[in-house]
Amino acid sequence: MSQHQTSLSANSWKGKTSEELFERAKKVSPGGVHSPVRSFRSVGGTPVFFASANGATLTDISGKEYIDYCLSFGPLILGHRDPEVEEVVRETAGLAWSFGATEPYSLELAEFITSQIPWAEKVRFVNSGTEAVMSALRVARAATGREKILKFDGCYHGHLDALLVKAGSGLAGESSSDSAGISAYAIANTLVLPLDDEKNVEALFAKEGKDIAALIIEPLPANYGLLIQRKEFILKIVEIAKKHGTLVVFDEVISGFRTGFQGMAGLLGIKPDLVTYGKIIGGGFPVGCYAGRNDLMDLVAPAGPVYQAGTLSASPFGMRAGLATLQKAQRENVYSILEKRTKTFTEEMVNILNGSGLGEWEAVAHSSLFWFHKKTSEPIRTIEKIPEGHKEGFAKVFHALLKNGIYLAPSGYEVGFLSFAHTDAVISKTLETANKALKNL
Repeated sequence: MSQHQTSLSANSWKGKTSEELFERAKKVSPGGVHSPVRSFRSVGGTPVFFASANGATLTDISGKEYIDYCLSFGPLILGHRDPEVEEVVRETAGLAWSFGATEPYSLELAEFITSQIPWAEKVRFVNSGTEAVMSALRVARAATGREKILKFDGCYHGHLDALLVKAGSGLAGESSSDSAGISAYAIANTLVLPLDDEKNVEALFAKEGKDIAALIIEPLPANYGLLIQRKEFILKIVEIAKKHGTLVVFDEVISGFRTGFQGMAGLLGIKPDLVTYGKIIGGGFPVGCYAGRNDLMDLVAPAGPVYQAGTLSASPFGMRAGLATLQKAQRENVYSILEKRTKTFTEEMVNILNGSGLGEWEAVAHSSLFWFHKKTSEPIRTIEKIPEGHKEGFAKVFHALLKNGIYLAPSGYEVGFLSFAHTDAVISKTLETANKALKNL
């Protein structure tokens, strides 16, 4: 490619519309996107192409601003480009981009995490939540000498073959079964049960407990709606697993450092054997990690026989941005502040939704996560209880808000998030705008 062509490509999006760029993108990328839910397939229409972000807002390629409640699907607990984190990132750019060698930045973040979470005695940084889960399950199999893994319908643990069975939002509204291209062999040792049913778990373990290496669960399922589980259910299945020598793996890629410094495990008073983190620990950069007891983590190479490696693992950008994010969240009491703001926001939004002419709505909220759905007679804890027509109803709400400068995740099965940048003033503006946008929809 010539220098002239390179220059043109670098500026070729300026002055274009999202529709024009999406048509171009579909010619060079599957579906025009690099992660399925970005395609707007669940809500219809053309995805918005964004050029910049700051605080609680996104700005599209035409210069229009949107108040953002997707927040890159969760990592940005302080908002886009928090000034303190941005300063650290700029400083890092002048130091190094990648080492492929030992460095002090991952050490500082690892020490911070292990100092906050007693059951995370050692951590290994990777590049994504999927990679963290894959590695944690490999450790579980090595530690137990068993092959089978138990997961729960509606929980999503990344796109590795063995767990993309009855997964999360990526297949929501179409099929919750599996993905094409996965061999029967890959999923032969994956057992799947519904959430919120201890008896099923007990019966399965009575039959196959001696062969189950790990029970993996999102303790706050947030990939197929926000399916808040009964504490009694979580406690019981952990008890059953431990009784049979099965390791308990908590997938806290979303809930870790989002529901509090010790995540859902801390809130529930449970010590998982292994835990996976992502999103917030990278401060907006691609970082994941798996952690657990010393004896389990010491099975990982080079300390032990379980091989796992990564060229870009522990990138200095993610390590330093993650530490700066966590330190500020702790210092500024972000969790209690966001919990109050989320409660106010969701309660007012439900009142607005109920005036939209689309029936009665309600909100499910936990910490700074939220999810809106049509009103039901009982809490939704399994995907089967999601109301009929939810996808279509949400699509109408989504587009009415999008048109008026409010951006939600483009799927009724994705949860929303608040950040520290969503001040009372930002929330008030959102509610005022939503009231006008949704009235008699």
